[in-house]
Amino acid sequence: KMLADLSLYNEFRSWKDEPTMDRTCPFLDKIYQEDIFPCLTFSKSELASAVLEAVENNTLSIEPVGLQPVRFVKASAVECGGPKKCALTGQSKSCKHRIKLGDSSNYYYISPFCRYRITSVCNFFTYIRYIQQGLVKQQDVDQMFWEVMQLRKEMSLAKLGYFKEEL
Repeated sequence: KMLADLSLYNEFRSWKDEPTMDRTCPFLDKIYQEDIFPCLTFSKSELASAVLEAVENNTLSIEPVGLQPVRFVKASAVECGGPKKCALTGQSKSCKHRIKLGDSSNYYYISPFCRYRITSVCNFFTYIRYIQQGLVKQQDVDQMFWEVMQLRKEMSLAKLGYFKEEL
């Protein structure tokens, strides 16, 4: 087994004793600063903030861009990107997925790079929500900690621009 940062391990243990989704607790604060914020920082910062909020509230959905009919859309649709323009970066990229935030009717087209960054953060939140809800029964505290570390590693890779083409 690899050696862990002992202070991080201890922060995780205390968090696990009374799990909270409060981002100011020491365990989550460190992960927000080191992984979550950097992962979800995009040039379109207003939309990036809305994405983080939707991820935290578990109201973000991602879907493949299928063969939806191309509708004639009003001018504001420029902000939403399109099959060839990423809404989060503003760059011309092939966007095979789109996201929807909460119950908004807007879809935002996202590049594979942005999708991997978002899904890696979503995967982290899903796991710690499971712990918080008492749904992780098959693992002891050490196994949970290493799973958290694995999910942090995924966020780090995504942040650096590595992504799996098919997730």
